[in-house]
Amino acid sequence: MKVEQVEGSPDDFTSEQLATVNMDGISRKVRLDVVDRWPEVGDYVIVHAGFAIHSLVEEEAKRNIELIRELASHMPEEMLQGGDGS
Repeated sequence: MKVEQVEGSPDDFTSEQLATVNMDGISRKVRLDVVDRWPEVGDYVIVHAGFAIHSLVEEEAKRNIELIRELASHMPEEMLQGGDGS
């Protein structure tokens, strides 16, 4: 997800360390407590369970997104919908 805003400081654990991120129009706030490299606006992060866990530069992120979309394009539709048709 692309970082749109960063709140807090990597050196100040007394304040909330958050980022607002967006992917395909879906915007979320995620915690930055465990991210491997403090992101800047415009960077991308891999998010798991509400936490940014890995920070990527744009070129690396776009390649990863391209590969994920390519994999998804070859998956059966029922797998993309959660397997139960929903």
